[in-house]
Amino acid sequence: MTHSATLSSSSAPAHRVHETLLTVADTSGRALANTEVSVAQISHAFGFGNIGFDFLSLANDEPDEIGTETLATLYNDIFNTATLPFYWGRFEPRRGEPDTARLQQAARWFQQRGVALKGHPLVWHTVQPDWLLGRSLDDLERLQRERIHRDVANFAGLVDTWDVINEVVIMPVFDHGDNGITQLAHAKGRIPMIRMAFEEARAANPHAKLLLNDFDLSSAYECLIEGVLEAGIEIDAIGLQTHMHQGYWGEDAMLSMVDRFARYKLPIHMTESSLVSGHTMPADIVDLNDYRIPSWPSTPDGEARQADEVERHYRSLIAHPSIEAITYWGMTDAGAWLGAPVGLVRADGTPKPSYDALHRLVKEEWWLRQTTVLTDAEGRVSVNGFPGEYELRVSDNQSAQTESTRFSITSHDHDDEVIHPTLSRDL
Repeated sequence: MTHSATLSSSSAPAHRVHETLLTVADTSGRALANTEVSVAQISHAFGFGNIGFDFLSLANDEPDEIGTETLATLYNDIFNTATLPFYWGRFEPRRGEPDTARLQQAARWFQQRGVALKGHPLVWHTVQPDWLLGRSLDDLERLQRERIHRDVANFAGLVDTWDVINEVVIMPVFDHGDNGITQLAHAKGRIPMIRMAFEEARAANPHAKLLLNDFDLSSAYECLIEGVLEAGIEIDAIGLQTHMHQGYWGEDAMLSMVDRFARYKLPIHMTESSLVSGHTMPADIVDLNDYRIPSWPSTPDGEARQADEVERHYRSLIAHPSIEAITYWGMTDAGAWLGAPVGLVRADGTPKPSYDALHRLVKEEWWLRQTTVLTDAEGRVSVNGFPGEYELRVSDNQSAQTESTRFSITSHDHDDEVIHPTLSRDL
């Protein structure tokens, strides 16, 4: 028996753990002194995410060999956010026929499982519909604006976080195939493109969280962010991509990079993180898309390395106060980008050591399991844990009735909160 519920591990950085002081009272308002209660965590406020691409068919009752119920259970046991694909060329391959209903059903399917959604991306120069080609610049801008407004509005309440515009640093000079968005970005410039995208998204859903996202983590992205902020464009978070197919960067390099972007005093989302469990890509590859091989298997040695790197990666990022969310880019090796073995689950559906390592962090070390506590003489109990939702239960031994109430731990310590578990009689 303890007199305060505390986080189960001392490994969590102090700035991630917050206290709320509860007074447990009966329905008449009388404090329940020296009373046994149990406290358990229900959810994390921190965004532990992964891509939800694999589950579109399952959510829509379509035949599929990848997004199985077993994989969904593994997903839901760690991740509380999912990124859904809104690549324009696949979402609307024929003009006027967007895949809205199917993605809405997928969003509802995730939402019913307590998973929040992010859409990716609204503006990108890659994976564009062919019907954009050959149009005037005015036409391109009108169609892009209409697309943003339509999709953000149609998914409001289901998808309320968006990678609004993706990889703008390279967008005006992208030379791997003709596309209308590169033409538009070249004509307008980067900052006007960003303004256009954020204006339309904000107008369509004023309550959405809107991200600027990029893989170019050089000073060019820093200069772009500075220009955006100086132009008065409101962005809600900075997205940083870290696909590490060529090997883990290491804690020092990663945190040094994060520090450069943290100086803008905006939340940081690690939007696309990946680590391979096979051989690493050769270091001389500049564009990861250029590395195409027939087979890229996961190996026992690679899986052990990946597990170690995943744990180190998450521990180091959780330690940085600016990080608000981490999205791992791949639940399973089946259908993974570039055929790389980046998944936390093998193609045959069995979890890798990296899955187990991340599960231990998210749901054990950084999680308050059900803990029995005794209120003090004033009916108070102190609960310390990661921000999120918690449940307090109190039992009436005479009637064998157990009732519960939920409360939140936020990023600010609470002095006192009175909660009233609803029992049929006062204790």
